[in-house]
Amino acid sequence: MENNNKAEAQLDSLSKLPDHLLLNILERVETLDALRTCILSKRMLKLPPMLSLLDIDIGSLARYLKPDVDTFNRIFQYNIAVAATTDKILGARNPEIPIRELRVRFCLRHDECLSISQAVARTMATHKLDVAEFVVLTEKTSWRCTQHDLLSFAKRFNTWFGDCPVVFAGLTHLWLRNLRFGELDIHNILNTCKRLESLRLTHCDAGVRSVLQVQHAQLVALQIDYGEFEAIQLNCLPKLQRVKYVGWSYQEDPLIFGSVPQLSKLILGNVGVSSTSNIQLSQLLANVPWITDLRLDFQSEKIWVLPECPKLLAPVLGKLQIVNLDNLPQGCNIDWTMFILEAASSLKELCITVWDHWCEMETNKDVRRKKGYCEKANVEWQPSAVHFKHKNLVKLTICGFQPEENFVRYIRRVMEIAVNMKEISLYDWQVCEDCGDLDPNIKVCPSRYPRTTEEKDMLREEITKELPMASPAVIHFRS
Repeated sequence: MENNNKAEAQLDSLSKLPDHLLLNILERVETLDALRTCILSKRMLKLPPMLSLLDIDIGSLARYLKPDVDTFNRIFQYNIAVAATTDKILGARNPEIPIRELRVRFCLRHDECLSISQAVARTMATHKLDVAEFVVLTEKTSWRCTQHDLLSFAKRFNTWFGDCPVVFAGLTHLWLRNLRFGELDIHNILNTCKRLESLRLTHCDAGVRSVLQVQHAQLVALQIDYGEFEAIQLNCLPKLQRVKYVGWSYQEDPLIFGSVPQLSKLILGNVGVSSTSNIQLSQLLANVPWITDLRLDFQSEKIWVLPECPKLLAPVLGKLQIVNLDNLPQGCNIDWTMFILEAASSLKELCITVWDHWCEMETNKDVRRKKGYCEKANVEWQPSAVHFKHKNLVKLTICGFQPEENFVRYIRRVMEIAVNMKEISLYDWQVCEDCGDLDPNIKVCPSRYPRTTEEKDMLREEITKELPMASPAVIHFRS
């Protein structure tokens, strides 16, 4: 009773706020939560049709509907509710009140897809949507999908796509999963979705070893997660700024850059095994020497980038300002990362994360051996210039720092060459709750990260000892 009274008092005080403040608050939460709040107050009932940000998510509905049926039927019931909610919310809109963003996340079932598309298409005809996004799921997760499932889901998508070209022509963002398309299907999608600014494909392809040819006048962001593409050819994308590719399957360079004059950020992530070919950045980035932000994720396994000499790399890394090297395996030397400093003269920020993320790694020894996972080994690298100095690097961040020679030596070397260093931030290992449920045979060493002020001061002195230009004050131990 006391909790109910408290909730009613909070709702009463909330409903007394001016409409513009209420709308600002309601647009910060999921649309279904906003609707539930408005239903509880007579004064706020008028607000839902005035929301300019709409996010209708099948995952949100799952919290409110509790059918005691099997999983597939439960998904179908949620999907029907998403379609009905979308139709009701959009049908009540005043055409004079703009919608800035509309996002609908739902499952790939023809009847509901058709209903949602028709509701959104009617809204597009009367409103200018700055952002219109579809996030399309399948009833099976990626790891459960067979080849037959992928083909069946793609056929289902193509039927829907053919029935609703108008709504796809108005989308700005599209995220698809678990689809094995025909040779020209993705081309047709890009050709129809003329407003598209962001495309994400997760476990999608056009067949084993297919090559994806991408050209689009408006696309700004492209993300590919897994799938069986042999390569992604970015032919002509005049507005493309960001590319992310995680989990390519073959040994050739995963990306081929054509005309992408605005590309500034590149993210690559993969699990390296013994057969994984090392990427040579001097070749991969030869056509895009203007990239300013580079992130490489090694997923706690083999390092799959080849340290190259500055003469080869400097022409392609000359504009680079931010580099993130994520999930380097623990216990291995990180000196090799200096090759980026030697080649990227404009670099301002370098972030290195060292982490064995056990719950996402393959831990079975037999499986590791069968699939060619590597034992931990240091990357061979030799410095190219003894008296090299870097004038632009101002920030170094290391996540997974331990008071070991590997890290101390590395930080000393960076402080020695980075003459304008302003901040060195050192973080402990990342903590993952799921890693606590590991096989007890996996031995995880306890962290030795400094905790006390005395330990931190001693490390600062050790790191800066006999470095006359290095200030201990720039070293920060972050909690």
